[in-house]
Amino acid sequence: MSLPLALRRTPQVLAGLALVVSALFSGAAAARDNQLPPLFDQLEQRTFDFFWDTANPVNGLVPDRYPTPSFSSVAAVGFGLTAYPIGVERGYITRQQARDRTLATLRFFRNAPQGAAQGTSTSGYKGFFYHFLDMKTGLRYNDNVELSTVDTALFLAGALFSQSYFDGDDASEQEIRKLAAEIYARVDWTWAQARKPSIALGWHPESGFIGYDWKGYNEAMLIYVLALGSPSHPVQPEAWKAWTSNYAKSLEGKGDKEHLGFPSMFIHQYSHVWIDFRNIRDEYMRERGYDYFENSRRATYAQRDYAISNPLRCKGYGPNVWGITASDGPVDKTLEYEGQKLPFRTYAARGIGGLKTYDDCTLAPTAAAASLPFAPEIVIPAVLEMKQRYGDFIYDRYGFLDAFNPSFDYKVPLQQGRVVAGKGWVDNDYLGIDQGPIIAMTENYRSDLVWRVMRGNPAIRRGLERAGFTGGWLSK
Repeated sequence: MSLPLALRRTPQVLAGLALVVSALFSGAAAARDNQLPPLFDQLEQRTFDFFWDTANPVNGLVPDRYPTPSFSSVAAVGFGLTAYPIGVERGYITRQQARDRTLATLRFFRNAPQGAAQGTSTSGYKGFFYHFLDMKTGLRYNDNVELSTVDTALFLAGALFSQSYFDGDDASEQEIRKLAAEIYARVDWTWAQARKPSIALGWHPESGFIGYDWKGYNEAMLIYVLALGSPSHPVQPEAWKAWTSNYAKSLEGKGDKEHLGFPSMFIHQYSHVWIDFRNIRDEYMRERGYDYFENSRRATYAQRDYAISNPLRCKGYGPNVWGITASDGPVDKTLEYEGQKLPFRTYAARGIGGLKTYDDCTLAPTAAAASLPFAPEIVIPAVLEMKQRYGDFIYDRYGFLDAFNPSFDYKVPLQQGRVVAGKGWVDNDYLGIDQGPIIAMTENYRSDLVWRVMRGNPAIRRGLERAGFTGGWLSK
């Protein structure tokens, strides 16, 4: 294992303390590493290779999907920026290689054209970026693509992780920190408060703000933490209160199974990639008596419980084969399945619980694999079982393909993927926003790397404190 970050370039006066912290960290990390079967070493490296191999090295843009020709997803770029330091720590690439790729990415985003023009002549506006960008030019992919607040936040989280990780004195690492700071400070979060104090989902230059705001429990926790922590255009703490104001509608389960629910599993993972929510609580969670990390642990178990109950009688579902989230699927067509009409879909926000339950027997490995820190005791067997049972066709060069459906063996024209005789449907593609949480959360489980680095980022701490979080590492 490489030397922990806490020991690099540490001021002499803190050397003794750093050694103590390092020893404690190394012991815990070694214990977790020893629990993981070798498959996780391979999966982490293959998932890293997805970002390293498919990104455009000139501008750092990461494709939304691969190998199908694709535009870039701004969120996938954030996951890519997070993957590069993990590659350094795991020995996949050198620090210099990671610096070069990160610099190319941040230079592009700092210099990419911003403006309110309609059409495809800019990459963003008011510091935000369009959801999808052309892989080569980096401009808005087409005039239907929205300026996305959440996808910008996912990108920014990767940029801020780079800012804190590359802490060296050489010119390249100083430039990384400077670029990340400029890109983050430029974002005008208050402009995106079309209906204060909440933040809007997005904006089109042709039609204005989308008519919905981020409210209630979902992946947008990260938006509000970054908006509250902004050094230049911060929103006020009332924004977090508005965000949590209708949490009650999301509560599911009772007793030790109670949790803020949301159908798709990625909701319970994305913000946790960069923020260590263990033992820190906002006002709402102090009243409930548990934290957001525990909330995601319970949501992970709910996914497994659903697969065991298997209300649709999907093939393969069970205690070690589970996981439903936003993912690819085979067709947009309603077909007869087990005596009922079942609507199958291509890409869709699949999930369990609440009013938005949607299941068509399509499983996404990222739903389980990226939940490793929350519930390793059920995630490890699930990853092993999916690889053992279906690996011949769902596991390839970059790890797990995005999705598969053992129940889908229909002889109909497919819009995505292929049907393997006796095994069902399997995707042809990997998706950047599903690959990213796999590598990041695997590393968080193994070494706390992303969490540990981001605990030292002033923007993250400031945003959490302004949201009312206390306890745990925030008290140190």
